[in-house]
Amino acid sequence: MTKLPAEAYAIIEGRHSDPFHYLGLHTEGEKRVVRAFLPEASNVEAVGEHGETAKLKRIHDSGLFAGAMPNGSTRYQLRARFGDHVVDLDDPYRFPPVLSDFDLYLLGEGTHQRVYDKLGAHPMTLDGVEGVAFVVLAPNARRVSVVGDFNYWNSRRHPMRVRGVGYWELFIPRARVGDRYKFDIIGPNGHHLPQKSDPVAFAAEIRPKSASIVFDQSKIPHPQAAPERINALGSPMSIYEVHLGSWRRKGHNEWLTYRELAEQLPAYARDMGFTHIEFLPVSEHPFDGSWGYQPTGMFAPTSRFGTPLDFATLIDACHREGLAVLLDWVPGHFPDDPHGLGHFDGTALYEHANPQQGRHLDWGTLIYNYGRTEVTNFLVSNALFWLDRYGIDGLRVDAVASMLYLDYSRPSGGWIPNKYGGRENIEAIAFLRRFNTELFARFPNATTAAEESTAWPQVSRPVDYGGLGFGYKWNMGWMHDTLKYIGKDPIHRKHHHGDILFGLHYAFSENFILPLSHDEVVHGKRSILGRMPGDDWQRFANLRAYYSFMFGHPGKKLMFMGCEFGQEREWNHDQSLDWHLLEQKKYAGIQSLIRDLNRLYRAVPALHELDCDNAGFEWVITDDANNNVFAWLRKGHGERARCLVVANFSPNVYRNYRVRVPFGGKWHEVLNSDSAHYGGTNVGNIGEVRASEGAKPELSLTIPPLAAIFLVPES
Repeated sequence: MTKLPAEAYAIIEGRHSDPFHYLGLHTEGEKRVVRAFLPEASNVEAVGEHGETAKLKRIHDSGLFAGAMPNGSTRYQLRARFGDHVVDLDDPYRFPPVLSDFDLYLLGEGTHQRVYDKLGAHPMTLDGVEGVAFVVLAPNARRVSVVGDFNYWNSRRHPMRVRGVGYWELFIPRARVGDRYKFDIIGPNGHHLPQKSDPVAFAAEIRPKSASIVFDQSKIPHPQAAPERINALGSPMSIYEVHLGSWRRKGHNEWLTYRELAEQLPAYARDMGFTHIEFLPVSEHPFDGSWGYQPTGMFAPTSRFGTPLDFATLIDACHREGLAVLLDWVPGHFPDDPHGLGHFDGTALYEHANPQQGRHLDWGTLIYNYGRTEVTNFLVSNALFWLDRYGIDGLRVDAVASMLYLDYSRPSGGWIPNKYGGRENIEAIAFLRRFNTELFARFPNATTAAEESTAWPQVSRPVDYGGLGFGYKWNMGWMHDTLKYIGKDPIHRKHHHGDILFGLHYAFSENFILPLSHDEVVHGKRSILGRMPGDDWQRFANLRAYYSFMFGHPGKKLMFMGCEFGQEREWNHDQSLDWHLLEQKKYAGIQSLIRDLNRLYRAVPALHELDCDNAGFEWVITDDANNNVFAWLRKGHGERARCLVVANFSPNVYRNYRVRVPFGGKWHEVLNSDSAHYGGTNVGNIGEVRASEGAKPELSLTIPPLAAIFLVPES
């Protein structure tokens, strides 16, 4: 055979970084030459647009063919014999580029808001031929190939071309929706890497398999919109936090599918009076026990429960019930599984190279390099993707504290200070501000919430005023202090009176959500009911009083699934909730209370209109530590929009208990957690009580044991 140029051997050996320079149609002097690499073919012809043919000569035994273009043709196909079969193929190396120069400019600048419209696998028609365009970022790779069902997973068949600052692309004719694929990469040192899943894949195989799946994300039907002001500061916001794999199961402990969940979950949440459902992370992840918090497919709803179209059906079902949908979103870290983002192109592309910056010691995961333009562009685009394509109404950002501090959970000397010598992660702060700015600019009715457990200031304040720009912040301090208080025996609570009072010192420094989340019912912490002291009656009464206190307290509400009916055991992600408990009145009573608390919270403006404004709250009784009694007023915008909440965290009944109120006349007892309907003793005020008239009106109340009562003035 004729001696071949060096780049021919680069094609044969699967290491050419620009296969278009050699393969496809080329003009050489006065000749037009077609070259094709088809390792499994025995014979290959070039077929012109009018049917004329020209045989291509095998110029290397590996399957490299070359020959003249048929006369008079400007376009061609390849006709190849594979054993007994002859197949007409479109040559991938005759097609124009996939990315435009403008795309490359925006990607290089890091301002491409719709990365998901360009990167990944996109079914399209190019030059009249149907196929799939594949684009991936791997700036330090020597060679990237697409392998998949369309080429027998042969890494030499479809090497890609590199453009811009490291974006590899290739249009593969006749590849189609449903094909499985990965990227086969040779790193900068010539090492062959484990095959990688697509970072921008829209669907993926179920674990333990890890291939990406071609899916046309532009075909996702947009769901009916949620109510316009459902995320507003002045609207009621009661969030039902759900792990889709364990909310309810069927048969032999099998998952419900997205479509089965769509038939059951939204109707249940709506019946319970919740306004929002928040899903624990749904992005594809390899390990069930991570609950989704170690994602490998940021753009792909997990295939555990169905397809992306099935997931869209679940979102639409929630919206049709009037519920907003929040997603738990994880931009703080990712796992180091071989097929994932770690060491993606043979270098630390998405993560930091230095483990003192790039690895979480607690979780054994990798940390994004927020100082890299391509990485922050990837993450911001991913956030926008869920709202744009699936109609998600907001994102709860996980582990924000771990992003803000360079020394988060690190020993002395085990971290690298910022350029000013401090512990603040300047690049992560800039990323979070950009994320919130761009999200609210494009989706003004959406919201974001930060799980942030430190005293970092202005988390939920606008970026223009020095804040991080979140819509809300989880109030972890409130959760910690109040659970500590309610877990004490009532006889000791007078010594911890401040645990209830302290939260009101900072309750309006942020737009707070009060979370009773999944983290509070695992890892030996027991269930919320399991923390309640006393005998069986006291445990349930304590729980009812605590939940009522939560709904009367300023701030939006969040409750993890199972808490709403008093699940006894800790949450187990591999099992269904214990729905059978509702056959017992004491658990059904808890569920009825939550339903009524949600109804009351939504119906009484004083309980939600000024949730995040100190004008909406006034202490009435703070100093009755000996009796474990607290009382406060919640206020709305209206002159008589008031609600008095009285909480008694002792097992004693108090009669003729005097409480000052702003108005004389009738006050209606609109909820009493000691009602027999909820499993209580029915001690109370028989529905109403009249306040004394005069300059300082007072109510003389009967306060039930281990209970809270809500009273509103007659309008």
